Amino acid sequence: MTRRDLLVSSCLLSALGAKSALAETQRRTKYLMLATADGLRWQELFTGIDPQLMNEQDFGMANDNAGALRNHLWNASPDARRNALMPFFWGTLAPKGIVLGNGHKGSSVRVSNSFRFSAPGYSELLTGRAQDDIIHSNDPVQNPTPSFFQFLKNRWHLPPEQAAIFASWERFHSIAETRPGEIFINAGYEDSPVPAGSARVAALNRLQHQALYVDDSARHDAFTLALAMEYLEAIQPRLFYLSFDETDDWAHHKRYDRVLESIQFFDNAIRELWTWIQNHPSYRDATTLIFTCDHGRGRKRKDWDTHGEDVAGAEQIWVAFIGPDTPARGEISNSPAYFQRDIAPTALELLGVDYKEYPGVLGKPIREALPV
Repeated sequence: MTRRDLLVSSCLLSALGAKSALAETQRRTKYLMLATADGLRWQELFTGIDPQLMNEQDFGMANDNAGALRNHLWNASPDARRNALMPFFWGTLAPKGIVLGNGHKGSSVRVSNSFRFSAPGYSELLTGRAQDDIIHSNDPVQNPTPSFFQFLKNRWHLPPEQAAIFASWERFHSIAETRPGEIFINAGYEDSPVPAGSARVAALNRLQHQALYVDDSARHDAFTLALAMEYLEAIQPRLFYLSFDETDDWAHHKRYDRVLESIQFFDNAIRELWTWIQNHPSYRDATTLIFTCDHGRGRKRKDWDTHGEDVAGAEQIWVAFIGPDTPARGEISNSPAYFQRDIAPTALELLGVDYKEYPGVLGKPIREALPV
């Protein structure tokens, strides 16, 4: 190679580097917040309480509390039902961004992994790819692929606490990072150390071990939210993920009443998150929020409570993007088919990072979520 060729190559590399650096400053999104509700069906999200389940005594819908819940949530109109179930999501957030996945309106979002349960789903969400040969059970197998949280943390030279995950399910310690301590994770029955010396956090740490839940590997979502909000206020991380579990666990226990209440909790949790963002000038108008789930569930009375590779409909999920770079189009109809693996590259693009620089990513950015 001649001296001239070296000079040209150097100039090209400099130009590419400058282009990449420029891309990361062109977006208004500086912070990313992700929240998931485990196994929250698209049917409830888009049409509210399910008419075929709401009167089933075998599914916890016989007691007085369930009757009051049914009376509050039922309406002949699917739009009215979903507004009653998730008033903040549909009334405030959805109009500010986009929502994909309503199968009744020609919008499909599916998992690309073969298994249709939690660990493969969360791995696909966080890595932009299915890894069927490695992540094929809910066992605590350390993910060999860095999550996009890890990728960004290393790219931006952030300390671990600036890429934080609070999860009700303990498996996030293996799903979300390749080596323990790469990012900050608080999951399952685990004490939070932040903020140090906080009497409230100390009390929450004690109570989570006393108020035991139906699943030994997951704590109540209320503790996850409360500890997460204390962390958010103290640390103010660049990347933040809240993962809730009760929408799935109560479904497996065939308690449809508790599923509905857990969906209402999720709606209130994202209201709390949004309110916090709006009250912090550095986050307001600079934060993209992503809401989604890890898998779907069955469509019928016989299988609504379960999911997996043999359950028809369990591959169907949903996703919402709200932020300063996403057009305010609300619910999207007649969209191209998208996959769970597409969420991570979309998040990268919204943060101004070329998704192709994330090694091995298989997903592609979701067009509707990006600036025109």
